[in-house]
Amino acid sequence: MRRSRFPVIAVAVLLALGAGGPTGPDAPVADAAMRGDLVAVQALLDAGEDVNGARGDGMTALHWAAMKGRLDLAELLLDAGADLEAGTRLGRHTPLHVASRAGQTSLVEALLQAGADAAATTSTGATPLHFAATAGSPLAIEALVRHGADPDAREPEWGQTPLMFAAAAGRAGGVRALLGVGADPALAAYVLDIVARDAWDQLDRRERNARVAALRVGQASPPPGDREPAPMPADGAGPGLQPVRLADPEEPTCSGCLGNYADLVGSHGGLTALLLAAREGHEDVAFSLLESGADIDQRSPADGTTPLLMAMINGHFDLAMRFLADGADPRLASNAGATPLYAALNMHWAPKARHPQPTDVHQQEWAYLDVMRTLLEAGVDPNVRLKKSLWFTTYNRDLLGVDRTGATPFWRAAHALDIDAMKLLLEYGADPTLATTRVPERQYGRGGDDTDHSGLEPIPVGGPAVYPIHAAAGVGYGQGFAGNSHRHVPDGWLPAMKFLVEELGADVNARDHNGYAPAHHAAARGDNEMILYLVEKGADVTLVARNGQTTVDLANGPVQRVQPFPETIALLESLGAKNNHRCVSC
Repeated sequence: MRRSRFPVIAVAVLLALGAGGPTGPDAPVADAAMRGDLVAVQALLDAGEDVNGARGDGMTALHWAAMKGRLDLAELLLDAGADLEAGTRLGRHTPLHVASRAGQTSLVEALLQAGADAAATTSTGATPLHFAATAGSPLAIEALVRHGADPDAREPEWGQTPLMFAAAAGRAGGVRALLGVGADPALAAYVLDIVARDAWDQLDRRERNARVAALRVGQASPPPGDREPAPMPADGAGPGLQPVRLADPEEPTCSGCLGNYADLVGSHGGLTALLLAAREGHEDVAFSLLESGADIDQRSPADGTTPLLMAMINGHFDLAMRFLADGADPRLASNAGATPLYAALNMHWAPKARHPQPTDVHQQEWAYLDVMRTLLEAGVDPNVRLKKSLWFTTYNRDLLGVDRTGATPFWRAAHALDIDAMKLLLEYGADPTLATTRVPERQYGRGGDDTDHSGLEPIPVGGPAVYPIHAAAGVGYGQGFAGNSHRHVPDGWLPAMKFLVEELGADVNARDHNGYAPAHHAAARGDNEMILYLVEKGADVTLVARNGQTTVDLANGPVQRVQPFPETIALLESLGAKNNHRCVSC
């Protein structure tokens, strides 16, 4: 049956008349301005309609004139008494904010001349200058500053200035304009203490759970817990960025603990305009800042990251090499021990999630090995070790279950099975024997059994954990889901193992901190070829890990969704290894 078109037509007529609906009640002037119909606006004003009538979103006719850059329309509305400070329903954006965001210079000037407040803030604390900076409009920026806008105004959430907004957006013209009116390139955004924020979250969770438990038994809710904010930091972090103290957190924190993301990050933020430009790969912006006196080696107060390291972490190799040529110090490491050398190698081999990822690293003229050689020539120490796992590789770390605290670039190359990178690092003095460092974590055992079955001496916190030979054998495959994320040289398993054993003398029976030998990790991948090679070189496949797992156990589905390798099980059993029949995924 064909439906009548009457309801659709009726709604259209009502909307055209400005009655109800999504336009909001009685906003015919705003509706006409939205259409850009100057004649209709004049007629409506002559008929006595409200010049400040707002649509449902709070947009008045002056907002629409500002957005469209219609100076003629704005002048008509201002003569009719349009409210310069009218705010939108969401965000409280004034017409000046709207004009600035749209980069409508003539409207910005006209509104300022009419008395608009150049320092007005949205509900989130952004000024018109923040928006003009994002739009990259030099004339609008200059007009706002002439009328009193502070070139270093900070929005309250992260403390970012207009210069930071322009730098992050890649607006080189806006950056130069802001620098020309006195913006300070040395300012850094606020720093967020993640550990302190986590402590607040734990406290909130305990209070919520206590209230829910009380409601379930019909009792009155308990009073809120004792919260004691710590003093504000010296740089004046804004609301929500205040560090806090918590006397009795729900779970202890420890540097580098597996699964403790808050402590892993430590602190966040603290980016300067130059760091933001480096993060996004905006070369013109970066060098405009440097030409105006920005410090090429200024570290983030949050984690000590330099612009060179920031560019490298994000795969902007060409920009990083320009920084180096311009005098950046490649030896500076972050607070976590990350150097540009480690970052270049890691970026090349970093696993990518299935969601869209930046692809700039695939569009660089500089290849990662050339970058590494240039950095080594410049004096970067190839043996600098990570002080903790890097939070920005946590996607990979979580699936591997391998903490990289203490890892060197050589260890990272071994993990990627990258013989070319390993040889390059060795050429410049890399130590191939350095292992990662054991950090506080769960103890050995299954189901509450903490017995050490390996017969090995305990490894203290800070002692050696995982050696390069374990990385090249497939560490993590038996403890997590490394197969889902581990990027490495294709078909590089056996060549990398042969390189470590035959050319560097690595011990085929070396034990990691969990008591696993290379054969355990090879078994976890079902790599019979590597197992036979290791046995040929003297490997003992009967070795038992601290938690009691044999090499067969690692081949027998030790974690969920990892299926057993029957041929590997049979091979290891034939070589004398014990099968405890502990398949988890069977």
